[in-house]
Amino acid sequence: MNSFRIPTRAVVAVLGLSITIASSHAVGQVQQAQVQQSIQHDTSIPLRDIVPVISSARHEEDDLPRIPRPNAVNLPDRVIQGSTQRLQSSQAPTTGANFMGLGTGFPGVFVNVEPPDTNMAVGPTQIVQTVNSEFVVLDKTGHVLLSPRNISTLWSGFGGGCQTNNDGDPVVLYDKFADRWYIEQFSVNTTPYLECVAVSSTNDATGAYYRYSFNYGGTQFPDYPKSGVWADGYYTTYNIFNNGQTFAGSKICAFDRTNMLLGNAATQQCFLTSANYGGLLPADIDGFTLPPTGTPNYVLGLDVTNTSLAFWKFHVDWTTPGNTTLTGPTSIPIASYSTLCNANRSCIPQPGATTSQRLDGIDDRSMYRLAYRNYGSYDALYTNHTVQAGSSTGVRWYEIRNLTSTTPTVFQQGTFAPDAKYRWMGSIASDQQGNLALGYSHASSVDYPGIRYTGRLASDPAGTMQPESILFTG
Repeated sequence: MNSFRIPTRAVVAVLGLSITIASSHAVGQVQQAQVQQSIQHDTSIPLRDIVPVISSARHEEDDLPRIPRPNAVNLPDRVIQGSTQRLQSSQAPTTGANFMGLGTGFPGVFVNVEPPDTNMAVGPTQIVQTVNSEFVVLDKTGHVLLSPRNISTLWSGFGGGCQTNNDGDPVVLYDKFADRWYIEQFSVNTTPYLECVAVSSTNDATGAYYRYSFNYGGTQFPDYPKSGVWADGYYTTYNIFNNGQTFAGSKICAFDRTNMLLGNAATQQCFLTSANYGGLLPADIDGFTLPPTGTPNYVLGLDVTNTSLAFWKFHVDWTTPGNTTLTGPTSIPIASYSTLCNANRSCIPQPGATTSQRLDGIDDRSMYRLAYRNYGSYDALYTNHTVQAGSSTGVRWYEIRNLTSTTPTVFQQGTFAPDAKYRWMGSIASDQQGNLALGYSHASSVDYPGIRYTGRLASDPAGTMQPESILFTG
């Protein structure tokens, strides 16, 4: 569960397995990982026909410990784009449809969970948005197609923790290659811990779903799931806390997408990293061009130093699981950066806030998503995280290429911090020309938390973003 606070009003804008681990930091080793059948699966009736489950009790999610990170301060940031660097005139497109999303102010909604864990996916005609333990289906004009309700409504009649618990940490994806919706949330208030996964049986997000539950045992708390669509599977990463307290590493799982799209029994294949790595992200595809056949899913996160990223290649063989391999971590050198606020994660100011009321910068991990795009002549990954930028914070972003080689490289990088205000918790994506968009939260001692964005054309100087635009003022 995240422990940050962001505006809950959302704005829509146009924008038995053998695993080999070869590391640049340690001698390669072979460890065993799990191959596990879903413990239950079925097909629901159409979601629009299920009686909505709606909660009104207010509660706050547990604040699990920070992922261990080095307390690296006063390191030079040689790629910062601050006020002393001349910015180009903005050529960013203007926003299109702009309407109220699920959260405070949405008709009939009582936001009953903190933090919000906001997430949204967009299909050809529909939008599905989740705010921790609730979801809503909209069209692209903001018209409500399915009123807000608990995510557990999806598992009504399913039984077990997926039905009785409504614990949040959701992810919603639109699988453009199958024209389907993918929704998941965990069940952790009772044991065994479960990941509850639903894949729509058609392209209608209000229709029937193929429903699954996967068992994660009773001692390894699977926190902060983050997912991506790949050609051969749905990939999900977790931060594992033993007994909900001690960080034990990241768990990386692949779900059998082919069978889940058919509603058949499905398996997952998982492994656990060492406790040196947390907050990992699986690659999620932008655009309509698949990776070359046989391309492994890419997994990326912050390395054990503040001068590199950690990179894995996860190749799954669903027919012969013994052929599945995970290769990594490979260390990708980056420009150094300093730990946010001297390793005090809750340090983002807001008007009238005391020190204890400051916001969580959540700088101990990369920010969702890890966006992948295949341009034909090359492919690339895009990611970002929050770093110290002078007296405030900024968004460090990367474009990584040479993915199929043994040594992927950073093609360009930058820290966007145009003034002394705070920018954090970003999300980055690309279009088919290689232009980038970067959205993020924004606040200061005189600015309530809001949402701003920037971007760059592929022809702009490497490592630079254009002047920012305001998407929503808090």
